[in-house]
Amino acid sequence: MEEIRVRIAPSPSGNLHVGTARTALFNYLFAKKNNGKFVLRIEDTDAERTSQAYVDNIFDSLKALGLNWDEGPDVGGEYGPYTQSERFDIYPKYIQELLDKGFAYECFCTPEELEAEKEQATANKQAYVYSKKCENLTEEEKAKLRAEGRKPAIRFNIAKAQKAFHETSILAFEDLVKGHLQQDTNLIGDFVILKSNGAPTYNYAVVIDDMLMKISHIIRGEDHISNTFKQILIYEALGAEVPRFGHLGMILAPDRSKLSKRHGATAVSEFVEKGYLTEALINFVALLGWSPSDANEIKSLEEIAQDFRINEVSSSNSIFEYDKLNWMNGQYIKKMDIKELTKMAKPFLAKYDLTELTEEQLEKVVAATREPITILSDLTNDVSYFFGKDIEFEEGVKEANIDTEQGQAILKEFASRIDSLAFDDEEKLHEQMAEFRNFFKEQGIKPKVTMWTIRAALTGRTHGADMGVVLEVLGKDKVQYRINKAIV
Repeated sequence: MEEIRVRIAPSPSGNLHVGTARTALFNYLFAKKNNGKFVLRIEDTDAERTSQAYVDNIFDSLKALGLNWDEGPDVGGEYGPYTQSERFDIYPKYIQELLDKGFAYECFCTPEELEAEKEQATANKQAYVYSKKCENLTEEEKAKLRAEGRKPAIRFNIAKAQKAFHETSILAFEDLVKGHLQQDTNLIGDFVILKSNGAPTYNYAVVIDDMLMKISHIIRGEDHISNTFKQILIYEALGAEVPRFGHLGMILAPDRSKLSKRHGATAVSEFVEKGYLTEALINFVALLGWSPSDANEIKSLEEIAQDFRINEVSSSNSIFEYDKLNWMNGQYIKKMDIKELTKMAKPFLAKYDLTELTEEQLEKVVAATREPITILSDLTNDVSYFFGKDIEFEEGVKEANIDTEQGQAILKEFASRIDSLAFDDEEKLHEQMAEFRNFFKEQGIKPKVTMWTIRAALTGRTHGADMGVVLEVLGKDKVQYRINKAIV
């Protein structure tokens, strides 16, 4: 039985994008579902755009999402190394094989000559296809061009490969996601597989890497479909087994344009920095083009892997709905163990002096404020009144709740009771606050109005954490200070 081997091969020219993360996830799920191997390979042949910081970001983001690779950097494996730039000594061997078989040839065209061909095609309102002018150069002609200082690139001969393995110019394959796909290879044109500087091009290097790493299935974005036809012919020309391909629809922004930074975070690390839980993010990303069999959308990575079916992945584009991600993240926050949540929340509370509170008090604060939040960074504002001596009032709160005759009467009565409040007994504190509300209720003041006044004086807002928690965590001294300051 064939061993299932899939891979994710990101280019370190930027931080790990959610689109690449979705591709990595679907490869990971396919491997786990079929007891296969998930391989990570870094494609860093573009030295100018490659950065070690981006490489590290890819590693850290995949690990944070729980997408641990079975083979690749830091893990090793039979087919390593797993960084493309470290494999340059491998590629010339197969270039020579293609030349020897007649499936490739040297091209001495200068950039200016190629540009002139493209301009002519444009003038004739035709799609550009390389003219093949170098296909049948004699050895004497090649020697003369070399003497002029020209270094040849190597082009793949589409027509010869197609004719050798197929009856017509139509090349077709069955896509795991999109079904039957085909293209007339006459429209492709002979493409460069090795640049004149000796660097392999993407379409060539990726075939050699996947062939040597025995990748059985290639799951990637639909923007690679046009590359697939070229790559199939290279596999065939080398006598290698052609992998199965599956192409995923694009991830679009809510306005159906390409997802970009103008819509919000797009890199995994950016979402984490904003306070999204990686468990929620990976759960959400899994639903971009795939649906669980039981309609239950909240699932762990392990549960998703058990349920995943590549043939049921949608071939259509998916919409990245930030509102849904926020909702899902909020669900995870609500269910999270409070100790773990508090630990994760601390980086978002760095602006405050956390030594003002005990660990137990901080856990109470997080527990009391987590219900309405959707991302951890919401806590930065929502817990502000628990720290420091003074508070900032939300717009209109002071005027509407404190500076009125009724508000002042409520505050003065509350001030007279502070000494008797049980700040170290939350249950007793709730009873005392109930008595306080009833005192004013008998005077015709609604309980919520009474509490809005006290909350406004203590927190600067009319909504927030349970008042029992607010009073207990603030303690007698801060409560007394803030109430007295609010009394005119």
